[in-house]
Amino acid sequence: MNILMKVLIALMLFGAALSARASVNVLACEPEWGALAQELGGEKVSIYTATTALQDPHRIQARPSLIARARAADLLVCTGSELEVGWLPILLRQSSNANIQPGKPGYFEAANYVRKLEIPTRLDRSEGDVHPGGNPHIQTDPRNFLPVADALAQRLAQLDAPNAAFYAARHQAFVARWKAALQRWEAQAAPLKGVSIVVQHKGFPYLENWLGLREVATLEPKPGVEPNSGYLAEVLAQLQRQPAKMVIRAAYNDGRASEWLAEHAKIAIVVLPFTVGADAQSKDLFSLFDATVQRLLGALK
Repeated sequence: MNILMKVLIALMLFGAALSARASVNVLACEPEWGALAQELGGEKVSIYTATTALQDPHRIQARPSLIARARAADLLVCTGSELEVGWLPILLRQSSNANIQPGKPGYFEAANYVRKLEIPTRLDRSEGDVHPGGNPHIQTDPRNFLPVADALAQRLAQLDAPNAAFYAARHQAFVARWKAALQRWEAQAAPLKGVSIVVQHKGFPYLENWLGLREVATLEPKPGVEPNSGYLAEVLAQLQRQPAKMVIRAAYNDGRASEWLAEHAKIAIVVLPFTVGADAQSKDLFSLFDATVQRLLGALK
């Protein structure tokens, strides 16, 4: 092979590499939004997720490596509704990235596109982790992903106009698959309607609203506050008057309180993945809700 041919091949390979390079660098605050961005963006996006499924998204550190990711991001996708209030403002400030600041096209809050539940009538920080804009755990209701996906696909097209048709096609395909999956999950979950549950953290109002579950007690005396033995005894006494079928916690929650209650109240404990990546089964958005429905149904047996 002569030198000219080698140069031509090298140029072709370099051009192919450039064309294959992602157009939008996405920094997702939580795994569910990284997974959604991947569904909508395919090979046109490069995704980095700031938290894992086994971390409490309220409380992480704006470490230097994460600041570097924010500095290079074209699009920041977070839950919002003050879920990340303890660390995101620091990350934004130290990133010095003007493109992902609030109000810019590169800043996206998923909670802005859904109806929030549990909006407090008064603000009192002594009541624990109170979110003025409503409960931020919107990802536990799969119906919420439809309006968020619509807005996020449009944002990707805005940031990467040459690939707008690509994002529109990916969005259309996702919506079709998601609506079919919704029908399947709701048919499977029909036996859960009206079932009484205890939750460890106020992280499931959207799930409860979707499936018709009835929350009768919470293991945290205040949101984000771990229960002591006296409070757990009160919950146990309450369940003797108002029985529940199961106690639910997220994979990242400390399991001691829910395990104690499950043992003493003789009810099932259900550990839900809560987001993508919490276990081997919940590897994407579709399998996340497959696992969620299956585990809740398993507690009825």
